[in-house]
Amino acid sequence: MKYITFAIPCYNSEKYMEHAINSILPAGEDVEILVVNDGSKDQTAEIGKRYEAMYPGIVRVIDKENGGHGDAVNAGLSQASGVYFKVVDSDDWVDEEALMKILNKVKEFVRTESVVDMIISNYVYEKVGMEHKKVIHYRNVLPQNEVFRWDDIGSFHLDQYILMHSVIYRTEMLKLCQLKLPKHTFYVDNIYVYYPLPHVRTLYYMDVDFYRYFIGREDQSVNEKVMIGRVDQQIFVTKTMISMYELRLIPSKKLRKYMINYLAIMMTVSSILCIRSKDKENLEKKRELWKYLKKKDYKTYFKIRHGILGQTMNLPGRSGRKVSSMAYSVARRIIGFN
Repeated sequence: MKYITFAIPCYNSEKYMEHAINSILPAGEDVEILVVNDGSKDQTAEIGKRYEAMYPGIVRVIDKENGGHGDAVNAGLSQASGVYFKVVDSDDWVDEEALMKILNKVKEFVRTESVVDMIISNYVYEKVGMEHKKVIHYRNVLPQNEVFRWDDIGSFHLDQYILMHSVIYRTEMLKLCQLKLPKHTFYVDNIYVYYPLPHVRTLYYMDVDFYRYFIGREDQSVNEKVMIGRVDQQIFVTKTMISMYELRLIPSKKLRKYMINYLAIMMTVSSILCIRSKDKENLEKKRELWKYLKKKDYKTYFKIRHGILGQTMNLPGRSGRKVSSMAYSVARRIIGFN
């Protein structure tokens, strides 16, 4: 049995993918590592094949045409055989001690037939040049050492939201809810985390620093200049999330609040990128985005615009250029600007 499938989307990842693979290998035959080669033009495929030959039954390469990060995740999920599914980006890695603790807990879930839909753990910002690493934990928000439901959660801080780095989903649940990420689109990790939430019934939090999130490459997708250049994709992802659900129909009040706050973060990030670009066309896109939310879900629009963000930033103002240092600081913490 494969307890966890680790999918590693790779595009021209020859310089760092081995670190990601090596960090998972200590789990041995209990896991499978799917190296998804997303049409790379460097030695990514060859490196993956070498690991596949060295670790048959553990490492497997999936070669596909280039479709972007989300499409690589789709390919990994479609071939996943593990009870749980975890995405590890090719420039990130996992902590061995935390990995073994999570694996042992998954084995316990399977043995006792008490498999939960979502496992949450901590992640660490591995930022270049930073001596002290920032750890995002949830011990003040989520019950520990017990299975819980959405109505049992507390209130999240602004930089505590559940990202792809901190979540492990039950594979069958992801397949049943028909998760499918857009092709050739950045920032779809937000969809990956957001879309399955109403389908999650049971959760388990482990207070271990599992995922190591590397920040520092100049071409990285969370580099501020890169994000401004891809603002259209950020807005597309935000609109996609807005259109997914009528939030008033979400039965759990706490989950509904969490999802509204998540949209508030997305609206903040999209708006700030448009403002920071100092481009008139992008400022118009920002205004159109807020109109889109207002039309799709006025109640959520009102809560975000006049409640959550009302005291934080001047979003729909005429100039569209004012943004408080507080709002910008929040956005930097959330998305880890370089």
